[in-house]
Amino acid sequence: MRNFFWILIALFLVLLVLMFTFGTSRRDPNEIVIWTQDLAPGRAVLDSLLAEFTAAHPGIRVHETYYETEELRSNYIIAAIGGSGPDLVYGPADQVGPFQVMGIIQPLDSLLPPDFLQDFIPQGLVRYKGHLYMLADRVGNHLMLVYNRKLVQNPPTTTDELVKMGLHLTKDLNGDGVVDQYALAWNYVEPFFFIPFLVGYGGWVMDEQGNPTLDTPATVKACQFILDLRNKYKIIPREADLDMVNSLFKMGRAAMVINGPWSWRSYQEAGVDMGLALLPKVSETGLYAAPMISATGYCVNVNTRGDRLRNTLAVLKFVTSTQAQIRLSRALTVVPSRKSAQESPVVRDNEMLRLSREQIALGRPMPIGPEMRAIWDAMRPAYQSVLNGTMTPEEAARVMQAEAIKKIREMREE
Repeated sequence: MRNFFWILIALFLVLLVLMFTFGTSRRDPNEIVIWTQDLAPGRAVLDSLLAEFTAAHPGIRVHETYYETEELRSNYIIAAIGGSGPDLVYGPADQVGPFQVMGIIQPLDSLLPPDFLQDFIPQGLVRYKGHLYMLADRVGNHLMLVYNRKLVQNPPTTTDELVKMGLHLTKDLNGDGVVDQYALAWNYVEPFFFIPFLVGYGGWVMDEQGNPTLDTPATVKACQFILDLRNKYKIIPREADLDMVNSLFKMGRAAMVINGPWSWRSYQEAGVDMGLALLPKVSETGLYAAPMISATGYCVNVNTRGDRLRNTLAVLKFVTSTQAQIRLSRALTVVPSRKSAQESPVVRDNEMLRLSREQIALGRPMPIGPEMRAIWDAMRPAYQSVLNGTMTPEEAARVMQAEAIKKIREMREE
């Protein structure tokens, strides 16, 4: 109890400091702040855009700060509840639900003109409870099969093909009994990277009312499939995280990886002759292994008002403009959210972006309600217990479901 008391005191002091030192109403209205979780290549594009904006608007200064995704969420919640925080917060669409429920972002419907919004595809306008809360500069944020053309001529189209090819591609090159080249590597220890195979076996995370749907045969079969790739067929590493996956692929020690647009540029810069392919169909069901898809974009702080809000909206329009999105797409190989940007030859004639749009069309939109956060938190421990051998897939499915129901109930009672 004593520790909890001091934690509350510390949080209270942090809120006071934020309110009186960084409160949006106390800052110069010509000084706009953006918090972003975008990776370095995306931030480099944003930096160049902001330099252009401030050159054209010499009275306005824009500052950008980077946080890792979860750190951004928690910092923004504390700051915004305390009356401060950035004017624009950039991140994935699933932050909209929690932020809206907490009342810390404001609807954009009446703040942006209809003729401006009509150029965005529906996925680029993230709505919740009937209102627009996020304006995206890209859509997808999705996983695909990425392969090294020097090792794979024709990527697998089914999971049976994946296993068959994998047995030939996984090699001990020097005869020391240790695998030197894996057929496939991906960050399968994280639930987000598990989702495509859950979908491929006919499952999903929740129903239309936000109730979890995890205790199903699909969850069990998807867990078992990944265990088999590792333990039975031995064509994926026993352990993997994003850094390890990227290193294996760049060094030619993984013939294929499952990863998203955020990684592709770094593979090309490392000299990998890479190709993209759709995630394979699950042979048992005939369904594609399909990723969650989501937009990534900007929300406006509820505390941003008056002249500061007008300047913030000017920045927002600039960084989501057609030319800004074309530049972003060229640099990162991401699918823009504006129709006019998608129709640009830079985007339209890019083969990787064409395949990317095909994968997006097969994907399932990530739920943006706050229940999704509870489901992620419920899935991770049980799923990772399957991987470390302390739970069976059947046990994990039951535990995921029970924990998700519990966490959602607690969330709704708060």
